[in-house]
Amino acid sequence: MKINLHDWKELSESEREVLFRRSGEDVSQVRPAVARIIEEVETRRDAALRDFTREFDRVDLGDLPLEVSEAEFTAAEEALDPSMKEALDYCIENTRRFHARQVPEAMSLGEIRPGLYAGERAVPLASVGLYVPRGRGSFPSMLYMTALPARLAGVGEIVVVTPPNSDGSVDPACLYTARRCGVTRVFRVGGAQAIAALALGTESVPKVVKLSGPGSRYVAAAKELLRDRIDVGLPAGPSESIILADGSADPEKVALDLMVEAEHGSDSAALLFTPSRDLAEKTALWIQKMTAEIPEPRKQYLTDVFSGYGGIIVTETLEEAARLVNRYAPEHLQIQTRDPFEVLGWIQDAGEILLGSHIPFSVANYATGVNAVLPTGGGARNYSAVSVRDFIKYNSVVYLTEEGLKGAAGPVKTMADYEGFITHGNAVKKRGL
Repeated sequence: MKINLHDWKELSESEREVLFRRSGEDVSQVRPAVARIIEEVETRRDAALRDFTREFDRVDLGDLPLEVSEAEFTAAEEALDPSMKEALDYCIENTRRFHARQVPEAMSLGEIRPGLYAGERAVPLASVGLYVPRGRGSFPSMLYMTALPARLAGVGEIVVVTPPNSDGSVDPACLYTARRCGVTRVFRVGGAQAIAALALGTESVPKVVKLSGPGSRYVAAAKELLRDRIDVGLPAGPSESIILADGSADPEKVALDLMVEAEHGSDSAALLFTPSRDLAEKTALWIQKMTAEIPEPRKQYLTDVFSGYGGIIVTETLEEAARLVNRYAPEHLQIQTRDPFEVLGWIQDAGEILLGSHIPFSVANYATGVNAVLPTGGGARNYSAVSVRDFIKYNSVVYLTEEGLKGAAGPVKTMADYEGFITHGNAVKKRGL
């Protein structure tokens, strides 16, 4: 098994750029195919969704409605193993508790000057579509990470789309999670066609005003092509993670944690940045040893990642490693150093930051309450994790008393005259002010 291991100082600038590329940048390759899918969904609607489900998921839905029935929700809950329901309940409650703190007050109004009151009113979005991927596994965690913030925000209609199982059913853990999060509308459709359905609407799938949730390159391309028709939310493509570590880190633990995001798929990225050559080499050996024990297809994913978009980079100093983290702006970052809180101060750009050796990416992904739907592809430079705020818009609200209007009249008349807006000025002047 090959593992990329490089000394940063020995790389040319072009080699450095290659290391910092990630698979999410390759959506251009699938744009033409996705454009065709969108056109078909817009013209043929439900029929196109069924045809594409048969073509891409190899599932013939037959007489099954696209929308999951109430009976299916009940059957899923009854069939799900009690231990799985208990685990989901634990994770859902932690996620609810964390996000409940993000709910803003309905309206804030403060006095800016005597008689001039201004503020904001928080208004939930009318509708949102949540994408839950399915291709490489079942991801109920992605459902509660998006559904709970939307529910707490007060979104009027929450719609979930997810690819079906081979028999046309929907993953029971996802249905159980949806019900626990107060979501009743789930559709057995995935891929770019599901994104198109949410953006454009079909006979069965309602059109929504915003999308949320990670997906494949095809899903990312669909969002890109439809962003002028719908709010596509943060960029959420293939998984990426960085561990920033010094010589105090345990190489076995570093290897264990570095492999977490890498097993998502061959298009994932997993990197170790460290000034310790000893840690780098020992971590590489642990990765090789543990990968050999992983069953397929995860073993192949790990092999592909550490010889592709992932690997180990040795820097001259820990400060240089931190600068490279900011340059990459990863989705997930873990800091395993002698003083992770000190190193935290050096980090500007990362979707999430996990401190110390006791918080594997998997624990944060599932159970701490923080949101695991995070910006990818460098999006951490200007996006945050999914939160209640993603499902709320704000109205500016202003109230003036007579005193407040008199105070503002002079500056308004001056501004209107300077900019040449006659009626702007008249609205004040003709009030006798």
